Amino acid sequence: RHSISLYWRWRSHCNGFGINKLTSIGSKVNKKDSSFIRKSEQMSELVSDLKKKLRLAKIGGSLSSRKRHIKRGKVLARDRIKYLLDKDSSPIEVGQLAGYDFNNNEIPSGGIITVIGKVSGRDSIIIANDATVKGGTYYPITVKKHLRSLEIAKENNLACIHLVDSGGANLQEQTGIFADKDGFGRIFYEMAGMSSRGIPQISVVMGSCTAGGAYIPAMSDETVIVKKNGTIVGTVYELSYST
Repeated sequence: RHSISLYWRWRSHCNGFGINKLTSIGSKVNKKDSSFIRKSEQMSELVSDLKKKLRLAKIGGSLSSRKRHIKRGKVLARDRIKYLLDKDSSPIEVGQLAGYDFNNNEIPSGGIITVIGKVSGRDSIIIANDATVKGGTYYPITVKKHLRSLEIAKENNLACIHLVDSGGANLQEQTGIFADKDGFGRIFYEMAGMSSRGIPQISVVMGSCTAGGAYIPAMSDETVIVKKNGTIVGTVYELSYST
C-alpha cells in the first residue's frame, strides 16, 4: 500500500512524456452571494427532510406491533443486525427508503432491512425481515428489494445471511408477487445460482417462516432455528423439493 502511494505521488509530480502534473481546481464560489445563500438554504431544507424520512423508516412498524414483538421475547430487526455485525464494521444500508409513500407509508424500508458489513471478518450482506411491518409479509416492493440484495451479494461475492421472521407472501398482493419472472419465486432461483458459485448462505429463523418463505432456510447452507421462537411451516412437498 505504501509503495502504491509513493508511485502516485511520484506520478503527480512528473512532467515526462504522456504524464501531466496534477493541478488543483480552485473554487470561485462566492458564499456571500444572495443566490448561493438561497440555494444553500434550499439544500439544507432538502437534507433535513431526507433525514426526517430516514428516521421514520428506521422506526419500523407501529408502536403496538413493536411492543408485541418485544413482549414475545424477540429483538427488533435493526438491533439483530447491530448485534451480528463486527464492532469495527462500517455498515452500509441498501434501499432504506424502499416502499416510501406507499399506502400511507405502511411498509417502511419495504418490510426488509438490508445491510452490508463485516461479520466475523468477512464482507457480508444481511437481509432481515421486519416482523413489526405487516408480520414480515412480502409485498411486491419487498420482493424487488430482496432480489436486488441477492444481486448485490452475487456480484460482490458477499456471504448472505437471512434473518428470517416472515409470514410469507401477503396474499392480498399476490397478483403483484407471483405472476412475473422476477416475482417471489425468483428469490429461490437466485439462491440456487449463488450456491452453484460457492457463495455462503446462512439463515437464522427467528420467528415465523411460512409457506414459500420456508424455501429460504431450506436452501441455505446452514440454518439456525431459535428455540421457542423460530418456526418453519410448509408442506412436506415444499421442503422436499427445496432440498
